[in-house]
Amino acid sequence: MSFFLRKYQLLCLVVFLINTIASSAQSYKKDSLQIKSYTLIEYRQSEVKDVKLIKVLCDYCTDIQKEAIGIEAMRRAKLESYDPINRMKEGDKKLAIYIRIAKKDFAAIKEDY
Repeated sequence: MSFFLRKYQLLCLVVFLINTIASSAQSYKKDSLQIKSYTLIEYRQSEVKDVKLIKVLCDYCTDIQKEAIGIEAMRRAKLESYDPINRMKEGDKKLAIYIRIAKKDFAAIKEDY
């Protein structure tokens, strides 16, 4: 009987520890921001002619932060332009770029980024 009691106590302890660890793990949503930006890639004869930033959607950003995020969005759009899924022979491809950034890194974006 004592053996079953010990087994039950050990099982309860393991379940409690797993629950404590899982609840204390911090989600990325708690310490980061996700900012959406729209870009436009122009293709002419299957080559990238131009990559333009259309808009950065951020209600709480300063102009400097929007500019820095726009630069990063254009860089990511240029990388995405080589993906076969996004390639076109002729025309314009609109991409929505999601940028996830830590809150402390976002707050550190100042004039001298």
